[in-house]
Amino acid sequence: MLKVRDIQGSAGTQSVTMGSDNFSAVNLADYHISEDYGFILENPKDTLPEYYEPWMKIAQILPLLIETKKLREEVQQMPELGLQHLTGYREQRLARVILSHLVMGYIWQEGEQGAVKMLPRSIAIPYHQLSQVLGLPSIMVHADFVLANWKRKDPLGPMTIENLSTIVSLPGGDSLQGFVLVTLLVEVAAIPGVKAVIQAVKAMINEERQNLLQALRDMALSINQMSEALRLMYDYVDSDVFYNTIRIFLSGWKNNPSMPDGLIYEGAAEEPLPFSGVSAAQSSVFHVYDELFGIQHQPESADFLLKMRQYMPPAHQDFIERIKKVPNLAGYIQRSEDPDLLAAFNQCITALTELRSLHIRIVSKFVTAAGARARTNQLVKEKEVIKVQERGTGGSPAMVFLKSVRDTCKEGLLKSNTAENS
Repeated sequence: MLKVRDIQGSAGTQSVTMGSDNFSAVNLADYHISEDYGFILENPKDTLPEYYEPWMKIAQILPLLIETKKLREEVQQMPELGLQHLTGYREQRLARVILSHLVMGYIWQEGEQGAVKMLPRSIAIPYHQLSQVLGLPSIMVHADFVLANWKRKDPLGPMTIENLSTIVSLPGGDSLQGFVLVTLLVEVAAIPGVKAVIQAVKAMINEERQNLLQALRDMALSINQMSEALRLMYDYVDSDVFYNTIRIFLSGWKNNPSMPDGLIYEGAAEEPLPFSGVSAAQSSVFHVYDELFGIQHQPESADFLLKMRQYMPPAHQDFIERIKKVPNLAGYIQRSEDPDLLAAFNQCITALTELRSLHIRIVSKFVTAAGARARTNQLVKEKEVIKVQERGTGGSPAMVFLKSVRDTCKEGLLKSNTAENS
């Protein structure tokens, strides 16, 4: 029988210290991960202590303030509040959600051509301090926009789009709600897969073939369910509203022509700081699968994905690193010469490839095609349409990056030793 100590891991030969005694001690709660909620923040708070009423009042009517061009005035008049009245991790995360939305609204209130160069100290100082406490960059990230920005309408009801709403919103109406909640449902669909990752690693280390087989099948099913959830984007989000409104408020100030120098955080940072905007690449689920399955992305794509890990909660980053250090699953299965394990592994890779292909189709509709319509409408009088390489909100050339990641994922399919030798 194949022994784990014989397997090459992604960082070289794995020592026996990565054995069952070590990995069986993994406590998901230490990584701010839940068996019931995965990477989603479990039951996030939706109100802050009374001291933070100035933040809460603005957050409750944020879309209206942005649409009436009054947000910047309100933020400038805010008192500079401290963090001392925030109790516990969930209140800190809620404060991040609120301030992140206020920051994005403040910067992009006047659209891409009306961005400001400085964030006023009334919000810049508490936001920068809170970001340091939580180990996150001073810009909205996926964890703010989605993972901690949800609540049930019926507290005892299910995690369905009909029973969910955001805690804080931005302009975009029903499409904005739909975009956040569909993205959240993709994370919900990933929950069984996250549990199966742990089960797969333990089964591999403990030489438990049947448990490994079941874990792989559970992961494939979960990834397929993620695709089913992502398809809801077509039903709940208008592509023109996404491109012309939502996309702008998710944009960052790194590799962005509208803010080429970054953003000055008054009283917190003397020099402008460049940060990428909200991106699906900030979802930890995909990084965990890449590490577990041994997906080797092209250097430029791999570099961008690695940078996006800095936009995740540090505990989630630590979990990805933990998975990176386990014995190489693909190598284990290849050497096992077990056709069932090989087929189950390839089902995971095929499901993940299809999920990434679906993401490409969605970006094509919501960014590429919608962007072309917007530019045509804008330039129709000039009778000239300029071809533009669309960039994702995270700052990457969207289609080039997504196709590269999809193609390298597909290359993770394993061939049987019999096929290789024939």
